[in-house]
Amino acid sequence: MKQKAVHDDDWAYVYVIKNPSYNDITLCAWDSVLYAGTPVVYGTRFGLDLGIVVGPAPVPGRSYIPGSTDVRGACLRFGEEGDDEEPSSPEAHQCDSCFRCQIAKEPERIRVTGDADWIDHLATPSEMARYSENASREEEALRICREKIRRHNLGMKLVTTHFLLGEPKVIFFFTADDRVDFRELVKDLVSVFRMRIELRQIGVRDESRLIGGLSVCGRDYCCHLMTREMDPVTIKMAKEQNLSLNSMKISGPCGRLLCCLAYEYDYYMEEKAACPPEGTRLRLDHELWRVTEVNILSRKITVSGSEGRTISIPFEEVSFSDRTGFWEVSEEYQEELFST
Repeated sequence: MKQKAVHDDDWAYVYVIKNPSYNDITLCAWDSVLYAGTPVVYGTRFGLDLGIVVGPAPVPGRSYIPGSTDVRGACLRFGEEGDDEEPSSPEAHQCDSCFRCQIAKEPERIRVTGDADWIDHLATPSEMARYSENASREEEALRICREKIRRHNLGMKLVTTHFLLGEPKVIFFFTADDRVDFRELVKDLVSVFRMRIELRQIGVRDESRLIGGLSVCGRDYCCHLMTREMDPVTIKMAKEQNLSLNSMKISGPCGRLLCCLAYEYDYYMEEKAACPPEGTRLRLDHELWRVTEVNILSRKITVSGSEGRTISIPFEEVSFSDRTGFWEVSEEYQEELFST
């Protein structure tokens, strides 16, 4: 029997659901506790389909403070015992409220507001059997569709296919440089499969998200493993982080800029907003020095003066003066620097 949810109130558990066929990630509510790996049937943009519970969604709590340097990588806490409690005071460390990437947390019942998506029901054994049967048919469907594409001489590359669980429909994902007229192809496919046919054109980044693989860092593609939205990535993000602008070094296997360029971009912009930009003139010891580098990782700026001299100054010793309208180095630091 299908276990359909009866939503008596707005309180529910919220879970991260991932579709194993085309790697869509969404948040869905359910009335009881579920654990990672539970198969469910939920509404996707294509219709009802099978999804796998990844885990409980992070609940609202103490959020990251923009510009805070009091953070540790979540992985650094992996393996620590007796440290699973939520922070009990506002003075708790920033990372104490992180979701962590290795330690599972128990689902928490919260109030669901707005137009939330709900899991339709838990997958039944018969649905799991049908899903396995559909998966075994997909390779043959790919072969048949590719033959039809060659016969119609269409300029399109078939990427993958998927039989929907909730209704008799098969979806073919393809890439193409130009618009493709596939009306005759659809007619041929309908005559073979005797069900609804949907051909969906995707981009090269979506292709990588669907088929997966290993990136230059040696880990699974971010778009395939964990990224929910395909956010734009720009060359400005690489420039602001002082990364190489060699396209071979900052592009992924899909040929587009690496998704991870966007991960630290906001932090770099927050930090740089509190520092003098490169080219700014600073007065040190009655001499003008020019800012040549702002190093976010070491939290120091490098200034150059006459005769090729350079000095590294910590961020905390430099501030903008509203009185003079210029960036200034603290007098205490100057005295300590030039007294030696």
